[in-house]
Amino acid sequence: MTNLILDKLAPKGFLRAGINLSNFLLVTGKKSNGDPEGVSPDMAKALADELGVDLKLIPFDRPGELADAVSEDMWDIGNIAVEPERSKTINFSSPYALIESTYLVRSNLNINTSTDVDMEGIRIAVAERSAYDLWLTQNITKAKLVRAKSIGESFSIFQDNNLEVLAGLRPKLIDELSKTKDCKILPDAFTFIKQCIGFKPGNPEVETFINNFINNSIKNGFVKKLFLKYDVFGKLSLPVK
Repeated sequence: MTNLILDKLAPKGFLRAGINLSNFLLVTGKKSNGDPEGVSPDMAKALADELGVDLKLIPFDRPGELADAVSEDMWDIGNIAVEPERSKTINFSSPYALIESTYLVRSNLNINTSTDVDMEGIRIAVAERSAYDLWLTQNITKAKLVRAKSIGESFSIFQDNNLEVLAGLRPKLIDELSKTKDCKILPDAFTFIKQCIGFKPGNPEVETFINNFINNSIKNGFVKKLFLKYDVFGKLSLPVK
């Protein structure tokens, strides 16, 4: 590691890591001091250790808020999912975790795969500015997206308004299925959410350093240990390297 990387990644002498609190698989609780706890904070801590600096976690309630803050010098790295729209202002590392996104649908509809969903008259509840919302915005042409401010609210909108489809992460939809009647989860995914480390653009040395850190963390089993530690192995998948 060079001083250039340290100056670029931790210009204040410590690493500020933006953490998306709404991802229940990557942030699974809080420590006694109130800091978020889970795979995402632990990955940030490991990167800070690699740099030899202290870590300061900067929590955000939603991923869109974290992404917007890139221009406000609030964080040095941001742990959120990569997505083409976000990539206009943020550089992203290779992924350290994958999450399957799919649909919960009403059983009485003739919808059996994810490609069946995009039809006239279909309303899809979705958490706004989530990575899968951004994917749906780019790819859904006939169905209507009904956006909610949070994952929990998207389920409420789906239920209260008797919408046809709820988009979400498969592990969360499995939990929601028990709260519904006459619904099913589709067997295939419409996309896989890639959880990455974001950083400010224009720093190829930083990109190489972070990608090497992630690749080594996957190869040496550290990421898998975090999945097991926080009981999300099987809900989160390891990228194939």
